[in-house]
Amino acid sequence: MTIKPILPSLREKKRYIVYEIESERKMRFEDIKNSINSHVLGFLGELGYSKSGLIIMDMFKNNKGILKTNNKEVDNIKTSLALIEKINNEKVMFKSILVTGVLNKAKIKIGG
Repeated sequence: MTIKPILPSLREKKRYIVYEIESERKMRFEDIKNSINSHVLGFLGELGYSKSGLIIMDMFKNNKGILKTNNKEVDNIKTSLALIEKINNEKVMFKSILVTGVLNKAKIKIGG
């Protein structure tokens, strides 16, 4: 017995957020990932975090990266990113460059 796939109309719709970090030096991906997780969890709480379906993609180049989230939670995720001021005691500024529904468009924006 096989499981039927979910109909497209019932699936969660996703959006890709391309972000850039302005800082004095190049940042490590692991530090950024931990910081994003902790700040989004602090801002939205556990319920909001789970509703957002946030996935931090491994595509990261030149302080630019991609997040995958639910289309209804894009504004909440962008707000929680804007609240990040320091990573490892170094001042940073998050900018969201692009929100798109297509991963290839997001990859082109980060340069790869």
